[in-house]
Amino acid sequence: MTEFGTLPLCTESYGSRRAWRYQPLPDGNLRCVPDRPETQAYRSLREVFMSVFLPQGYPESVSPDYLAYQIWDTVQAFASSITGTLATQAVLKGVGVGDETSTVAAATVTWILKDGTGMLGRILFAWSKGNKLDCDAKQWRLFADVLNDVAILMEILAPAFPACFTLIVCISGFFKCIVGVAGGATRAALTMHQARRDNMADVSAKDGSQETLVNLAGLLCSLFLIPLVADNLHLTYSLYGLFTILHLYANYRAVRAVCMETLNQARLRLVLHHFLRWGKVPGPALANPEEPLLLGCRQQLRLILGAPLHTVVSSTADFQKALEGNSSNYLLFFNQPAGTVSVILHQQADSVDVIKACSHALILEALLYQDVAASPVDRESLLDLQRRLREEHYKKNWTTVSEMHQLLDRIFPTFLIGLMSVGWITDRNLLGPEEWRVDWTVDGKKNL
Repeated sequence: MTEFGTLPLCTESYGSRRAWRYQPLPDGNLRCVPDRPETQAYRSLREVFMSVFLPQGYPESVSPDYLAYQIWDTVQAFASSITGTLATQAVLKGVGVGDETSTVAAATVTWILKDGTGMLGRILFAWSKGNKLDCDAKQWRLFADVLNDVAILMEILAPAFPACFTLIVCISGFFKCIVGVAGGATRAALTMHQARRDNMADVSAKDGSQETLVNLAGLLCSLFLIPLVADNLHLTYSLYGLFTILHLYANYRAVRAVCMETLNQARLRLVLHHFLRWGKVPGPALANPEEPLLLGCRQQLRLILGAPLHTVVSSTADFQKALEGNSSNYLLFFNQPAGTVSVILHQQADSVDVIKACSHALILEALLYQDVAASPVDRESLLDLQRRLREEHYKKNWTTVSEMHQLLDRIFPTFLIGLMSVGWITDRNLLGPEEWRVDWTVDGKKNL
């Protein structure tokens, strides 16, 4: 029973927040009563803050790792704002601000060269690495922040080398524009991961509000720091070192907090190796903390997904041999001397086919460089293939090629079911295949 001795007609909530009760009054009207009137003022302030800085429907509208990532991202943004102010002061001093002997024209030319070099760097980096940023968003995010700290250090040190000042700030501008491309692109990839209700725009907008608030706090702190460091190089270097350490640590914690459910090559390698060793597929929460955050780590074979056919096949006989006993939507070619695995994808290959092809290459890597003697997954076949791979030239032994496909046909369905059962997304992936596709004649329908 409630006030007036009547039960509420209904209750109302805003997502998981702010519950109300609607009670009938004797005169026929409805009365709206908060569940906990004593905490209403606190809740009002909290809800105003959440509505301004958090996506609508938080926490249900975002991924579970959203809050942890945003907290550490806020810390790193504050530290970066402070070191950025120190760098700006150094650059302005280097171009002649406050120096009566310097000219406006010289300072303008230096600034134009700095910006122009940066624009060139933005174009070149986007062209060379743009398609890789989605696949390894966490690694590129951390790379961008490390490179940003290097660029800031160069700007702080530039006034100490007046003869090379323009060259140093141009290189720094080049680095900073790379940071802008990598940071912005990976942030978009992380926003896609965090948005769970088709609310990417809202998540992105609120992230911008959070960043603006942090930058404002950084500017206020800078107002007190600038007079202290204006003519004190030792203090400038000390503050840079302190805030850079904080910046790098916060960035590491931020990207480590991200728990992606889509498979890239690093996460698929971890999951597959665990499956081969224990017979079970680990979920995203177990695999993500083990994912390497440095680019290029743990790659013993170079994998080319979606390679053009002419780069790996030079004869009709090899092509026909690759098709024998193969019911998959891909062909795999291993060049052991070069340490590369090239995968030719069929035009009908979907996301599961790409995952299977990448798994095939990673199992090949495991057979060449790891011990599979204790594997509970088709152990006898794995050991036999491992022995022959290490004794023979895989590229020339088409019997081994066919048996590798048969092995995948046996174990991949179980592996795929395990992936889906523990929460991995398989209808799309971040394995980064190239766009080359081949259409070859295959009798019958292909099955996994």
